[in-house]
Amino acid sequence: MKRQADEKVTAQQLYLEIRGGAGHDIQMNRSVKSSPKTATAKRHTPRAWQRMLSGRRLDIIDPSPMDIEIEDIAHGLARVSRWNGQTKGKFPLSVAQHSVIVEKLLHANAPHLDQKWQLATLLHDAPEYVIGDMITPFKAVLGDHYRQIESKLDAVVRIRFGLPATLPDYVTKAIKRADRMAAWLEATQLAGFSEEDANKLFPKPRGTPATMRIRPRPPAEAASQFLRRFDILGGYRK
Repeated sequence: MKRQADEKVTAQQLYLEIRGGAGHDIQMNRSVKSSPKTATAKRHTPRAWQRMLSGRRLDIIDPSPMDIEIEDIAHGLARVSRWNGQTKGKFPLSVAQHSVIVEKLLHANAPHLDQKWQLATLLHDAPEYVIGDMITPFKAVLGDHYRQIESKLDAVVRIRFGLPATLPDYVTKAIKRADRMAAWLEATQLAGFSEEDANKLFPKPRGTPATMRIRPRPPAEAASQFLRRFDILGGYRK
């Protein structure tokens, strides 16, 4: 119990650092008193939290690592479809399964990367368990506001599991390369793209395996597979 409490304190301290200090008026810092004017404004602020099956209430606009649970992430990602559900097969290809594929591709192409960066790869789409998976052109239309929400969620998920809020550039590039490999394989095997069409939109990265075949899994199996990789990569020890 003491170890868990220490881990929560550490995560909270890291969160406060990226938010600009312990004096910031956030839910974890209940010692900050609101003025009547502030309290009135807060009462009229639309609800932005979602109740998770774990019982946590995650504020999607102003998230805290204290409200992140890996079981919620796995459950949500296993029920979010890649390609807006426009894939072949009995089941849609889930973001949970996609995440496992990307982590596998990264390890195959960058086997000497530290294990913590493999964990970061597995979690690279974690925010989508609450904001969904949107195709890239639509994200561009939504603009900076969407990206800011996504970035905040990314940061608190990493902090929750012992990773830096911001990844080193070389790690980000390695993850993006593996992500593009997965996207190309998914597009040509499941999403109806010819290789020619796929190469126009997202050129096939060098090193993309020619023999990998993707078969969409049912949600429960995808979630279980995601949690198994999380455990193997040391996520539960964070």
